[in-house]
This record gives sequence, C-alpha cells and structure tokens, in this order.
Amino acid sequence: MSSTPQLSAAPSTSVRDVMHRMLSLGACLAVVLIASSCTLGDRMGTSSVVGAAEDDAVISGVVQGRDGPEAGVWVIAETDDLETGFTKIVVSDDDGRFVLPELPDASYEVWVRGYGLADSEPLAAAPGDDLVLAAHYPETPQEEASVYPASYWYSLMEVPSESDFPGTGPSGNGISTNIRSQAAWIDNLKQGCQLCHQLGNQITRETSHIDGSFASSEEVWSHRLNFGQRGPRMSMQVAGMGMERAVPQFADWTDRIMAGEVPPQPPRPHGEERNVVLTLWDWGDGTSYVHDEVASDKRDPSVNAGGAVYGVSMSDDQLLIVNPGKNKARDLRVPVWDPETESYFSTAPGFQPSAFWGEEVILNGPANVHNPMMDQEGRVWLTSRIRNSPNNPEWCREGSSNKYAQYAPINFSGRQASVFHPDTEEFTLIDTCFGTHHLQLGEDSENTMYFSGDSRVIGWVSSSVLWDGPAGALVDRVRDQAPARLAARAEAAQGWCPTVIDSNGDGRITKPWNSGRGEADPNLDTQLTGFAYGIIVNPVDNSIWIARTGGVPGRIFRLELGDNPPLTCKAEVYEPPFENSAVPPDQWGFSPRGIDITRDGIIWTALSGSSHLASFDRSKCKVLNGPEATGQHCPEGWTLYPAPGPQMKNAVTAGGADFHYYNWVDQFNTLGLGEDIPIANGSTSDALLALDPDSGEWVRMRVPYPMGFYSRGLDGRIDDPDAGWKGRGVWADFGTNAPWHIEGGAGTSSKIVKFQIRPGPLAY
Repeated sequence: MSSTPQLSAAPSTSVRDVMHRMLSLGACLAVVLIASSCTLGDRMGTSSVVGAAEDDAVISGVVQGRDGPEAGVWVIAETDDLETGFTKIVVSDDDGRFVLPELPDASYEVWVRGYGLADSEPLAAAPGDDLVLAAHYPETPQEEASVYPASYWYSLMEVPSESDFPGTGPSGNGISTNIRSQAAWIDNLKQGCQLCHQLGNQITRETSHIDGSFASSEEVWSHRLNFGQRGPRMSMQVAGMGMERAVPQFADWTDRIMAGEVPPQPPRPHGEERNVVLTLWDWGDGTSYVHDEVASDKRDPSVNAGGAVYGVSMSDDQLLIVNPGKNKARDLRVPVWDPETESYFSTAPGFQPSAFWGEEVILNGPANVHNPMMDQEGRVWLTSRIRNSPNNPEWCREGSSNKYAQYAPINFSGRQASVFHPDTEEFTLIDTCFGTHHLQLGEDSENTMYFSGDSRVIGWVSSSVLWDGPAGALVDRVRDQAPARLAARAEAAQGWCPTVIDSNGDGRITKPWNSGRGEADPNLDTQLTGFAYGIIVNPVDNSIWIARTGGVPGRIFRLELGDNPPLTCKAEVYEPPFENSAVPPDQWGFSPRGIDITRDGIIWTALSGSSHLASFDRSKCKVLNGPEATGQHCPEGWTLYPAPGPQMKNAVTAGGADFHYYNWVDQFNTLGLGEDIPIANGSTSDALLALDPDSGEWVRMRVPYPMGFYSRGLDGRIDDPDAGWKGRGVWADFGTNAPWHIEGGAGTSSKIVKFQIRPGPLAY
C-alpha cells in the first residue's frame, strides 16, 4: 500500500452528532461542521473510534480520504462471535458518512473497500461506536483492479472475429463447425463455461496456483480443463466450441492479465445503490455447492414471516437452514429411497487431482437436490432424485391406463421431487414420471406445483390431491412405510403435457404430429422439444411459461392446459429477436434462461448469452398460432434492456461480459424499489441487477465481500409490513459450484445474503 500521512487525534464530537446538526442547520453550515469534526482530515492515515452512536444497535462514522471524505465506498463489519459467521455491508454517502444498522451485540472488525481504493486496515468496534475510517490507496493499477467484479476481467477475453464463423473445424480455424456465429461462440463462453462458477475471478484469470512443469500457458489450460471431479464437464464444453481455438483464446487472456493488463474501473455505487444494506450469514461449509434458496411463498411473501431461510447444497444433499433472528445455521440430509443410490457427481477412476482437494471426493450427492420452493403452508418442496434407477414405474409408460401415459408415455426421469415439513422435520418423497429441475406454484384452487426439467413435457403435481385426496391423509414420510398408498397418491396427483404448437392453425392439437426434426408436414401440428429450464405460471390466466435455453437464439414457450388435459393442451413458441429484419441489429438478443412474470402477465427473461433483461408482452403479438408462429413471428412483443457493464473484446453482436444465471420479478415490493420490478442475477458481476422498466435505469446491488458472489435464484419476503424497510428484504446465496473460488480460498464457508433498500444511506 502507498504511504499515507498520519492521522492526528480526532475531537470528541461524534460524527453522528455532526450528521444530525447538519440536517438541521443546512448545507453551508454542514461543510463547516464536517471540517470541524474531522480537523486535520487531510493528514488522515489511521482509523479511530471518536465517540458513541445514538443507537446501540448501529456503528456509524465517516470514511476519510487523503482528499476529503470518500463517497460511494463499502463499509464492512464482520464478526465470528455469533453462532454462525455474520457480516453487514453498507455504502458511504456523498459526505463519506455511513451507518451500519441492526447489528447483533458482538465485537466487529470494520473496514473499507471501494473502487479506486485499497482495502483499509480493520478497526475493532462494537455497536454504539462512532468511527473515523481512514481510506487506503493502491500502489499499482493491478492492486486497484483486484476488487473489480469478475465480469470486468472476463471482458478482456478477445472473442474470434465475426468473419471466423461458421467454424471450419480442427483442420481449419479450430472453431467447431457446429458454432455458426459469433453469438453462438459468446453463448458458449457464458452458458457453456460459466454455468458452474465465475470466470474472471482471481482463481480463473491467473494460473500461478497450478503446479506442474508446462511448456506454455496453453498446456496449463489444457491441464486445468481436466482436473477435479468437474474436469470432464469443463473439457466437454470447451471441446464443443473447438478445443484448438478455445484453449489458445483462454491462454492469451490469462497471459495478458498476468503481464499486467487490467479492465476499466467500474463506477462506484450511486443514487439508490447507496441505500443498499447487505447482511450475510455463513451456512454450509467450504465445499457446499448451494444451488438455490427460498424464504417464502412467491404468491404471498408474508408466508413464513420471520422464519428460517432454506437452501439446497447439491454437493452433499444437505438442506441448509439459517435462522436470521438467532444468527444460527444448521443442515439436514435430504433422503433417497435406496441408501445405495449412486452420487450424481460420478468420479472416473484416475481423474486428474484438483489443485485444491487432490483426489478427495468432495461432491457426493445421490439426491442431486436442485431447487427449493415454499408453499402456502410453509412446506419446502425440492426437486431431487429419490430413486437409484432412472426407469419409471409402469404407470408412466406406454400400455398404462393412465391417461397422460397414453397420450405421451415417459420411460425415464432423472430427478423427481421431495417435500420438507418444518413442523416435524420429515420428508415426503414423490415419484414423478417427468424429470424435474425448477418448480413454481400456480394460483389455482389446487395449489398445483409445476416443474421444468424435462426435454419432452411440462409436468405438475396437484397439492390438494397429494395432501387431501380420496386415498386418505398422506402422512407417510418415507417409502418403506406405505409404498403402495404413496405411489397411488403420487400417480393421482400428477399430470403432464408435451409442448406441441398449433402449426397447422386449426385451433387445436391433434395426433399425429411432426417431431420438429426433418421435413414437416404442413397439415400436422409440431412437437418442439429441448431442455426446459426456467418456469413460471401466469397469475392472470394460469398458463405455464418455460424457457428452453441452449442454442441461439433460444426460446420461451407458453402452455395452455385447457379444460381436459392432456387432450386440450396447446403450446406457443416465441424467440427473442435475432437476425430478424423487422428489428435493428442493436436490438437483437439471445439465450433466455431464467423466466418470471409480473402480476399483470408480462414475461421477463434474462438473456444470458447477450446479457439483456428482456420483457415479452404476448398481447402485442399479431400472430399466435399457425405456420408462421414458429419463433421469430412476434418481435413487437419484445423489449430488450442491455445490462450495465462492459462488452467482451471484439464482440460485434451483443456480448455483455456479465452472465445472468436467472432472473426474478419482485411482484410485491419485498425489496423496496416498487411492485413488479424485474431483477437479473449478475452472476459474474457480484451483483443483483434491478431494473426500472419505465426509465431503463439500473440499480446494481453489488456484494463486494467476499468476492465471488455468484447467485442463481433469489426470493423475497415481508416479515413485518408495518416496519418499513426493516420488515422486508430479498434473499440470494453464493451459489458457486466451487466455493473455494470465493475470496478467502479453500475452507471459506458458503453464505446467504439479505438485500434491503432503506430510504437513505444513513437510515437506521
């Protein structure tokens, strides 16, 4: 760090006193008061406690820099005194002042991080203290940039030029012949290479931690793409792009960074961003791959008010539970029927040892838990594998008397469902014919739970039939108690429909239909398949919407069940504008992934490839069905909002460096920015990105510490509607597949984060 002049002793007047006097005496006098409270501030170099705050649950103060107060920087307070690790983070205001609110009684270390700064030395403090924190400054551009989000570093990646596509294969330009455009290459760099963790964080943009004797950085990258339990997946993804071109590209990227190249400086938090309050609790451990979390019922955020927050750790089948009021975390194992069920994370014999864990098997999840959702009773539904074999029961298959199996038989499913009952801490395991991934409740009288995750169909389970149907009360928690009765109830409660569009335009779906592959018969309808990722239910008409990611431009689907499913099911398909002459190229986008909806039925989807947040209004479409309605037929329904942040180098197509794993709509103003505000997961920008659709302005809610905040889903809850900002919040977690990539390295615990928006940066 650079040398900084020493700080003289601060006067006894508290900064909090100064703040209140400033508000009452006006802006001109405020300047004088700040000067008197921090006399000789231009000589500051150390931090100090200068007095007592007015509220014994807050720590307040000012961040003083060499040229005056530092605005828009983060003040971080952390403690290990509680039953789980706890951190509170706020942003300084225009005058460098800060208030850390709602602090449990504990001893804290308080310090400063900000763009243009070096991390300050921590100062010991306790609730009730009033501080002067001295800003520290970096000695080099590299030190300054070390706290930039991963996406800024990833933006230094030079993608192949537009003229290199389509690829000509290993004997040509090294790009796979399956990669037809620069957009597809960028999509692979993001969806293919960032599904598990950030790229651009320190551990991925550098190679010095990799042991071994390698002749070139290309050899280093060839090695790093294969080590650890996830090595085969990484290698497969890059091979699909064209190993001969991708490996040199990654090597060039890290070579330039290791030689000193740095990205542009991100903007400091401003405006509403300075009102963000972050609270972090540790949960899980150093290998917990926490995919998602849930705090309440999406349809009613008052459910489970003040209660526990739940997450699922895919790496070890743990249901993680944090009690925010008691600052306590614990976990429970999610069961499977057969204790001999093999882990989803297979380990090939002789796999290349991890740089962090050697040959230790750290990913062992037979249940393969993925996504939780809470219902109106506070039960936590999970998508999870419950059986060892993928082979479905006979009633799912062809020849069954089940009407859904007769219409669309399903022979196998890779993941099913389970339900956690908080009152008894037991699990109900539910067999499903269809595969599951994400899940969302409808707003019908049966409280139907709908599931994505199957490439052929959309499936559902009726809560009312499952819990209250004619077979009697379902109190069985594990299969060996009453397998026949439980299986009968699961069969009666579920249904599914394939996604078949009315391509012949006759207003109904009839068999036989085109498969969607090869030459189509214009007289038939058409079934469209593909992995269903995001899912949401329209509160206006109870139609089901899914996002089928993969491939450019990607698609979203609407499924209408009708009054007699599956016979009355009918799907529609829509693609974001791409290579569409009706739309200017700067408004093209691709790769919908997450999907959500407003209370009045407007779809929002994160275009993870092109780095947009996009809305889709079906009511604007001139055509809904028929031979023209195959995807690009309704550009008028789409509005695309480019996410803030840098573009990837050499990108001609839309190619923002940020990756949006998912998105969510704050239908009930649980955050404080308003109703129906869409939020994208800035999974590689350490942020949640909230958009004001009317102004197009973004609020970047950055998590600056520990670096590596990679979120997947999020959820909102209102604990007390009469408590203002303190009674509400949005929750997201550190969802990286590799928690050892988080700042702090191997052994750093995973964390859950509560986001709140207060009326001003000094509110408490």
